[in-house]
Amino acid sequence: MSDVHDRITVAFTGDGAGEGALSWGQQDIWRAMVRQESWLPNGAWGPLPPGTTLDEVADRLRYLMSRFPTARTRLVLGAEGGPRQVVSGAGEITLDVVDTGGQDPAKLAEELRLRLQDAPYDFERDWPVRMAVVRHEGELTHLVVVMCHLITDGFGAQVLLEELDKRPETPVPDLQPLEQARWQESAGGVRLNGMALRHWESILREMPVRRYPESADKRSPRHWRGEFRSPALSLALRSITARTGVASAPVLLAVFAVALARVTGPDPVLVRPMVNNRFRPGLDRVVCMLAQYGLCRLDVAGISFAEAFDRARRSALSTYKHAYYDPAALDDLVARVVGERPGLQLPCYFNDRRDEAATAGVPVPSAAEVAAAAGGGEFVWTTRQDVPFEPLIVHIDEVTGATQATVFMDTHVIAPGDAEALLRGLEAVAVEAALDPDAPTGVA
Repeated sequence: MSDVHDRITVAFTGDGAGEGALSWGQQDIWRAMVRQESWLPNGAWGPLPPGTTLDEVADRLRYLMSRFPTARTRLVLGAEGGPRQVVSGAGEITLDVVDTGGQDPAKLAEELRLRLQDAPYDFERDWPVRMAVVRHEGELTHLVVVMCHLITDGFGAQVLLEELDKRPETPVPDLQPLEQARWQESAGGVRLNGMALRHWESILREMPVRRYPESADKRSPRHWRGEFRSPALSLALRSITARTGVASAPVLLAVFAVALARVTGPDPVLVRPMVNNRFRPGLDRVVCMLAQYGLCRLDVAGISFAEAFDRARRSALSTYKHAYYDPAALDDLVARVVGERPGLQLPCYFNDRRDEAATAGVPVPSAAEVAAAAGGGEFVWTTRQDVPFEPLIVHIDEVTGATQATVFMDTHVIAPGDAEALLRGLEAVAVEAALDPDAPTGVA
């Protein structure tokens, strides 16, 4: 791969400087980074319009750093009470320019993304943004951006990209992470956290102790990643939403719960869905790590799919309400309950990352179209490593012509065959429900 040929220094200034505790969302992702031994970078690349200049790319980087306080946030480690955040009011960052040297520019952009993601990251000294540009025969062709997950979640990333394009001059929202952390320590924050912990404790004390069958296929390397891409799942979900009137998110949650119950057995099903928390006042446009995993209990045995969708709709409301909490306090609660209920396993993580607006106005597929697509999903294992993932987490994304489910899992917790069956089961359950919402879920 080509080396960096130019390194441009970009100066920036921005509002919101200060130091303080991490917000709940920042604490949550920090704990995930520690568990997974990763700075959890999010990287992407794309083509640049013909004629783009280095000054234009540098200005884009300058705007990003100036506009969003989380892009100027570094950590102080080793502090009493855990890491603290420091938001800088000014600084300098570098923009790398890499020449192709005759290589394919798009291929080089992907290689560059991986290199930027794999390079060591210093939470105390490095800016959480890495940007590079590919130059081919003197022309800039592709932009590569990698960001630490501490900057934002996927919902905030949509705001960031929108504002990078439109360049608004209006102030950013007041409730940036430093201010969030201050409120969370107030009487109102303590009260809200207490309500959330009581919700969690009631479920933790009632749920079955073991969630998954003993893995009969423990592998080395231990941690695996797989992808399942299904046109039928995408069609079926749109069909179910249109036929039942239940929103897409709870429909998919119910489909996942039924598929999980068919593979792992116990009912009720316990799922930890990602909740964006942006329905809370003042937080909808904040570019930060705000999403947290909730805890949802669903009984899907002995009922119809239609009833499962309605239950998911109602359960989701309580789940979303109680998915804004102090992660340290929650960890203490879980440790205490596990001590009293040895062997207790928290359920799998479930992250619905689809953009429902992307399918707005798309025609509802017919039953014949759904049936014809059934069984056409493709599954592949993509990664095997010793660096840990979460025990079981499934991400859902809408891709061109299909819905994609990505599983990260520990083969010592759940067998690879069971994880693949879970993802394939999403398609099977959705197709069955799309063709007949009144049919039974098939969970005893």
